[in-house]
Amino acid sequence: MKNLERIRWRARRGLLELDIVLGRFIEAHYAQLDDAEKKAFETLLDMPDNPLWDMIVGRAERGVPEAVQGEQQALLEKIRTV
Repeated sequence: MKNLERIRWRARRGLLELDIVLGRFIEAHYAQLDDAEKKAFETLLDMPDNPLWDMIVGRAERGVPEAVQGEQQALLEKIRTV
């Protein structure tokens, strides 16, 4: 449970929309993620608010950065569904 509390805390953002979407994603899907997906989610949480929000809503300039691949891209798709 401490890990989940830590993730919830890390997902709190200054950008209200992002705070809401990430919170909903954690409540709905985080418990079902495997270890690789959880690590990928933490990598997304390391990103600054505005670029992360742009990727979630699909308006990132020149697409998704190369650093965000594989598991992170799949997570972005899941996050978009909440």
